[in-house]
Amino acid sequence: MLELRKYIEILKLLTMKTKILSICLIAGSLFFTSCDDDDNINEERADRAELYATSVNNGDITIYDFSENNSVSTTTLTTTSTSNEGIQYDGSTDELFVASRSSNNLNAFVNVESFLTGGVSAVVGTSGSVDFASPRALAVSGNSIVVADNSNNVFYVYTRTASGLQLTNQFDISFPVWGVEFVGNDLYAVVDSSGDLAIFNNFLSNSSNGALAATKTITIEGIVRTHGIAYDAEDNLLIMTDIGAATGTDFDTDGGFHIISNATSSIGAVADGGTLAIAGIQTRVAGAATFMGNPIDVTYDTNTNTVLIAEIANGGGRVLGFSNVTAGGNIAPTVNNTLAGASSVDFYSED
Repeated sequence: MLELRKYIEILKLLTMKTKILSICLIAGSLFFTSCDDDDNINEERADRAELYATSVNNGDITIYDFSENNSVSTTTLTTTSTSNEGIQYDGSTDELFVASRSSNNLNAFVNVESFLTGGVSAVVGTSGSVDFASPRALAVSGNSIVVADNSNNVFYVYTRTASGLQLTNQFDISFPVWGVEFVGNDLYAVVDSSGDLAIFNNFLSNSSNGALAATKTITIEGIVRTHGIAYDAEDNLLIMTDIGAATGTDFDTDGGFHIISNATSSIGAVADGGTLAIAGIQTRVAGAATFMGNPIDVTYDTNTNTVLIAEIANGGGRVLGFSNVTAGGNIAPTVNNTLAGASSVDFYSED
C-alpha cells in the first residue's frame, strides 16, 4: 500500500484527478451520472485506500483515493443534501452512512466500491426518518448506527435492515454531545464545551428510550474543548481533537489533537470523575505549523500510522494528514488539502 508520507510528494507533482458525479434521490434510490473525464481510476489499482470527507458548505462527499501507484484522485459525490456532518464507511457491507444537516436524516449509499471503479451506473440508497436538529457525528457497529445530535443532546440509534434504516432507540444525554466512537461494545463520546470523555459500557444493550447516563466520565488533561474522536484497535490508541477557544484572534490556529497510548487500559485505570494525565500517556500535536484551529473530526490510517483531520476553521476548511506524530509538538502536516467547510472524515483501507 502506498504510504501516506509519499502522498504529499505525489500531490506536489501530479494534478489531482477529479470526477464529479451528480446524485439524485428518487423514491429512495440514488442514481449518478458521470461528467466526461479522461482519468481512469482503475489504472494500476493495487489496494483500497480511501478517505471520505463531508462539508457543511454543501452536500458534497469528497473521496480521496490513494490506492494507485502513480496518482491521487478525488471523486465528488454531489447529493441532494446541502450540508453534511458525520460519515462512516462500512467495508463489510460496502455501505457509506452520512448524516445530513440540511434534511436532518441519516442516509446510506450502497455498492460504493463498484461505484468508485465504474462498475455500476446507479448507487441504490436509503434514507432514515427526519429526526435530527443538529447532527454532528456517527458511529457504526454491525447493523447499528448511532448519530449524536448536539442541539438537543440525543443519541439516535438506527438499525440497518433489508427495508431501510429503522430508528430503534432515542436516548437523552445529560451533556452536549459531539464525536462518538465504538470501542468494542462500549460507546465513547466527547463532552462538548469541555475536555471530558464519557463512556457508555455495553451501549447497544440499552433498549429503553429516555434518559441514559454515562458509565463514567473522565477529564483528558490538556484539552480545552474536544470535538472529534477516533479509536484504532490494532494499535490500541485513542485520538481526541482539541478546538481550543472557539472565538478570539487565534481561533483558527489554536487547535490540536491528543493521542492516548494503551488507550483501553489507560482510560480504564481512571476512576469516574478523574483525570487522565498527559505525562507518559498522551502525545499532543498543536501549534501554528499544524494549520489546526478547529479540528472538528479525526480518523486514523493504521497501515501508515497517520492521523487525518477535518479542519473547519483554518483557511476556510482543510483535510490534514499527520504521519510524523511520534514526538508530538508543533509539526507541519504531510497532507494539506483545501476543503471548504470540512466537517467529518473517515478512512478505509483494504489489502
